[in-house]
Amino acid sequence: MDKTFFAIGAISALIGVAAGAFGAHGLEGRITPERLVTFETAVRYQMYHALALLAVAWATTRWPGTPTTAAGWLFVVGTVVFSGSLYLLVLTDTRWLGAITPIGGVAFLAGWACLVWAALSE
Repeated sequence: MDKTFFAIGAISALIGVAAGAFGAHGLEGRITPERLVTFETAVRYQMYHALALLAVAWATTRWPGTPTTAAGWLFVVGTVVFSGSLYLLVLTDTRWLGAITPIGGVAFLAGWACLVWAALSE
């Protein structure tokens, strides 16, 4: 699982950098400042959790098991749902997508809780 989470984390960071550049250079002046802030929030949380996936890759070598693996997959789901819904909300102005964003936030929280569990149960 260490290679899997490391690769997913690196891919997510790559996409995060590309999305950040797109937001800064491609969206500025084309969307409202409020929507740009929302886009930046999506990029920021994607980057945080890309780095978290790199940490999970390391953690699987130190504390292998269900909690660590669950943390990694929860970070993946959280990124797709949280950041993905915000990207789509900004790019399509589809307001109802904001209603599913918190599900991604809960996945992030659960992932961090799983990492705590993994570290303390060892």
